[in-house]
Amino acid sequence: MRKYREVAGVYLKAQLAWRWDVIFHMLFTVTKILFAYLLWGIIFEKQNMVAGFTFHGMLSYYIISSFLSQLEMSRTISEDMALRIRSGKFSNFMVLPVNIEGYFTAMEAGVVLFYLFFDLGAAGIWVFIFRIRFVFTNSIFHIACALIMVLLGLFFMVQLNYYLGILTFKYEEISTFLMIKNNLMELVTGSIVPLALFPERVLGWMKILPFYYVTYLPSMLLTGRCEEEAVRGIIILACWCVFLQILIAVTWKKYRKKYDGVGI
Repeated sequence: MRKYREVAGVYLKAQLAWRWDVIFHMLFTVTKILFAYLLWGIIFEKQNMVAGFTFHGMLSYYIISSFLSQLEMSRTISEDMALRIRSGKFSNFMVLPVNIEGYFTAMEAGVVLFYLFFDLGAAGIWVFIFRIRFVFTNSIFHIACALIMVLLGLFFMVQLNYYLGILTFKYEEISTFLMIKNNLMELVTGSIVPLALFPERVLGWMKILPFYYVTYLPSMLLTGRCEEEAVRGIIILACWCVFLQILIAVTWKKYRKKYDGVGI
């Protein structure tokens, strides 16, 4: 366990070398909130409620979901793995005295911990700038459920990107997979629009998938909504994590034999 803490610590400190990345990372959080402020400001001029949201409730949702989506930075795992496998440099990871998936998980933890306080500060600033009457639940239980779900969601995304990276062993070029995943994630996690606006039948199907529980449901719980789904959401997301871990193990065992340690 200590070696994984060291990996997380190294990547946490490494972020200090990219100060401008930190600044732009904070500024990018405003794009979704500004979009929401302008769009929903027009819509709420004609009505007081939309899908059970008030104007300030909607903006509170966007601030929380933007904060959570900014914390999810695991897409670099699949990109880094694909590049290293194709160039033959993935052997560096295979000789390390650590579990490779554990290494990338620790790496992601270090990066997330570094940006956590910056993203939290940025969210607070935008609440002040837009003068939002911030809507937040007062239930300790549902806050705890949301935090557990956030941690499971971050781990699931690490697993997903690690799995896509493994596919490079077989397909060599996974850019199509990554493009599809990156384009869909904003929609299916509720980062663009709350999933509550989707038709009931579509929403029912999305509740079966893990992405519903990565950003959307934690955001809803923290704004005092969908509280009856809290425990069920944790169970479903945990089951998806177990399933994906089994899939990773099977895929790794099958395809790692195709890796010869040289570039292509």
